Amino acid sequence: MGAYERLLKYAQFDTASNEASATCPSTPGQLVLANALADEMREMGLQEVRVDEHGYVYAALPANIENRPVIGLIAHMDTVDCVPVLPMNPRIVENYDGGPIALENGDILDPAVYPEVATAKGKDLIVTDGNTLLGADDKAGVAEILTAMEILLNDSTIPHGKIVIGFTPDEEIGRGADLFDVKGFGADFAYTVDGGRIGGIEYENFNAASGVVTVHGVNVHPGSAKNKMRNASLIAMEFASMLPPAETPAHTEGYEGFYHLCGMEGAEELAKLVYIIRDHDRNRFEARKEAFARIARYLNDQYGAGTVEAQITDSYYNMLEVVKPHMHIIRLAERANRAAGIEPYIEAIRGGTDGARLSFMGLPCPNLATGGMNYHGRFECIPVQDMDKIVQMLIQLVSLEPEIQ
Repeated sequence: MGAYERLLKYAQFDTASNEASATCPSTPGQLVLANALADEMREMGLQEVRVDEHGYVYAALPANIENRPVIGLIAHMDTVDCVPVLPMNPRIVENYDGGPIALENGDILDPAVYPEVATAKGKDLIVTDGNTLLGADDKAGVAEILTAMEILLNDSTIPHGKIVIGFTPDEEIGRGADLFDVKGFGADFAYTVDGGRIGGIEYENFNAASGVVTVHGVNVHPGSAKNKMRNASLIAMEFASMLPPAETPAHTEGYEGFYHLCGMEGAEELAKLVYIIRDHDRNRFEARKEAFARIARYLNDQYGAGTVEAQITDSYYNMLEVVKPHMHIIRLAERANRAAGIEPYIEAIRGGTDGARLSFMGLPCPNLATGGMNYHGRFECIPVQDMDKIVQMLIQLVSLEPEIQ
């Protein structure tokens, strides 16, 4: 089965994670896919297949050559819940001409707006119907890993050490590594297959925190509110206005950090703002958190102690500091890409992956491309041929003679 066929099959599972849930996995559909993947891997002939109580899936392909490191390949099963997931009606635009694509809902996937799409000219491009996301983040990674394993199982002449596989739940809500069994996984190093455009190798990511601002107001009848009312919603708006307006995701790129308002609600007595705070540089990251807290202190000076609460929680850190001593695994990824006919490029992640957390848990784990584009939205797409290339790259990754560290 081709990688794209697996993606189209997995896309029909509703695996959107839910940050409001306290369970793991956060949604039952993830466990349904986890068990389906486990059944598929058993039928394929992989060994040590198990699904734990939290929906993590593990498997292994035994070595057919000695004295090789144990390499891990990891992808996540969940998708974001901010865009509809079902009903999924993807289609394949064969021999894409490089121009705008009319989606079934009337929207246009236009390379003038999404320039990366033009790189798929001449390829068969999987697109959505415009009503849902595609789910290639990260079901494409799952599909590519399993397709590579199927090829290795069917061709014993390809040399490889032991390969271990892990599929995680709840990555999109920052919990994918929470209960990952690093010790039981048993890899010397690993790669998440969770990136974007083909050729990408990522071992730098944002330092990340969440920020929740809660504003307590005082409500009085508006007819007699002068000098009495403290409108929590207006104070929340004041907080938002004091953050740098050009330091948002819509105005930043590359190594530039940001504050992102991703949710808000409020009335006169109570208002809430939910932010994420991001920066690649650790010192700038700490400065961003301090600025966030300083605005709350300033507003409390203006409106009274306890009016504004700013709760900041670190989510993950830049994996660069723990991957740097293991740069041989980056060089291996570069060699694997070139051996598969792909020109690799290094790119900093403007986000995070399970690999960032796992790297700090003792498992060096950079991120590799899946070939997809425009993730987390209705214009998500992925070329069939790029998925095939990623499969070949993964086979090279586990079969090449590794460097001695």
